[in-house]
Amino acid sequence: MSSDLVWFKSSYSGGEGGACVEIAEAAESVLVRDSKDRSGPQLGFSPEAWRSFVEFAQSVR
Repeated sequence: MSSDLVWFKSSYSGGEGGACVEIAEAAESVLVRDSKDRSGPQLGFSPEAWRSFVEFAQSVR
C-alpha cells in the first residue's frame, strides 16, 4: 500500500496503547491496520461497506 496515506485512530482510543486500529482513506477503499503492527497486513473495505459498519457500530453503542 502507499506510504503517503494519512492514518488515524478513533477518538475513542486511549493514549496508552492497547488494542487499537488505525484507518486510512485510499482512492477506492478504506484501509484498516493494527496500530501496534504498522508494517503488518492491512484490510481494505469499499467505502459503502465501511459506512455500513460505522452506522451499525454507532447503533449499538
